[in-house]
Amino acid sequence: MSNGFVTMSCKSWAQVVQEGVPAENEVNSGERLRPLRTFLSSEHGEGEPVESIIPGLPDDLALLCLAKISHGYHGMLQAVCKRWHFLVQTSEYARAQYQERRCGDWLFVNTEEPKEGNWTAYDPEAGKWHVLPPMPGVTADHRHYGFACVGVANRLLVMGGYYTPFDPPMQPVKYFATNEVWQFDPFSKHWSKVASMRTCRCSFACAVIGGKVYVAGGCSSSRRRPLACAEVYDPLEDRWEDIAPLPNARDDCVGVALGDLFYVIAGIIENHADQRTVEVYDPSRMAWYSLPDVWLFSRQMPCPVTSMQGSMYALDDWDANTIKVYEPQVGAWVSVGPVPGVEVPGQDRRPKGFNFGLTGLRDELYVLGGKVLRWQPANGHWKKFDILRLNTVIACNPAVKGREVSWRKMKPMGESRGAVLGCAVLEEDHVS
Repeated sequence: MSNGFVTMSCKSWAQVVQEGVPAENEVNSGERLRPLRTFLSSEHGEGEPVESIIPGLPDDLALLCLAKISHGYHGMLQAVCKRWHFLVQTSEYARAQYQERRCGDWLFVNTEEPKEGNWTAYDPEAGKWHVLPPMPGVTADHRHYGFACVGVANRLLVMGGYYTPFDPPMQPVKYFATNEVWQFDPFSKHWSKVASMRTCRCSFACAVIGGKVYVAGGCSSSRRRPLACAEVYDPLEDRWEDIAPLPNARDDCVGVALGDLFYVIAGIIENHADQRTVEVYDPSRMAWYSLPDVWLFSRQMPCPVTSMQGSMYALDDWDANTIKVYEPQVGAWVSVGPVPGVEVPGQDRRPKGFNFGLTGLRDELYVLGGKVLRWQPANGHWKKFDILRLNTVIACNPAVKGREVSWRKMKPMGESRGAVLGCAVLEEDHVS
């Protein structure tokens, strides 16, 4: 086939036919896939013949075949014919994907542009980006800032934050944080509201450990008073519970899951405590403890941080945009390698960017979006500049030892560009 489906790393249609449709007791919640001809016939005029989804295959089996197609190809599926266009949007198709555990890998990104604030998703199998349906509450007039986002239980969760006018007046904007939590279902491709956090908060630490979501710190309004309270969310129970508070209240902090521990890093700390100290929560002991001299900076200096395959990585934009990994055995950050400079049209040199997003998917680190200063000559000197918002994506495997890190260009994010406000990943779990 010329549409790229042959590159899929899943069962072939011949294998599906040979294995057959799952028995009734194999279908989630004991529910059989209902026949699709009633739905498909509704898209035809009265008396018109109803064609099969795939000629020569029963519709239920054809549905399972199409359910194995990764989400980056769904736009192509819908372009094949009218039947497939409507089929991909049905609850039956979502149910078939859920039955087959065919969530796929997702990389979710939210950037400062376009101003409508839509989330964009990347499918590494298809090498394609596509825009998600708008999240409720976000409009072209108001933007969502200070939220946290994670992938958990085959869902994207977007928590807390605050809403502010996209073009605020020339005075400080007053705002109050929300405790709302929205989830995106990759099977149905719909947003829905789940249980709210117990505390309204923005600019807080968040991470997933053992299938549960831990949050701590932040602030509740534009007055920026740091919070110490912390809580945990169980997505299976749809319930939040309080946990022990932070030893020191922190605002504008970040969270990282490392092993089975929740690290709260950086930020504005109550009592002006040393910012190199990291607070660590151990869920098994339900207690916090402090690790001194862990963070890169002793002052407020946020930079992108993520964890991947048991290691913590940071993009140090004060050290030539160098990727660094924390080595707990020696208690130090070790340089992995620099992020390549940005290619700017009309300039020979490659300036370094800022406001990137950083996340790990499988065994690769992704550096997404960001901005760069584009200098312009004036009177023979580089005095004028404007801000170029980027939609570029690059990735590398930082764990390769013995050679220089090799970066590769990925598919750009399309209309999404500029500072990355949030990014998260969902990795498909093939275990039933």
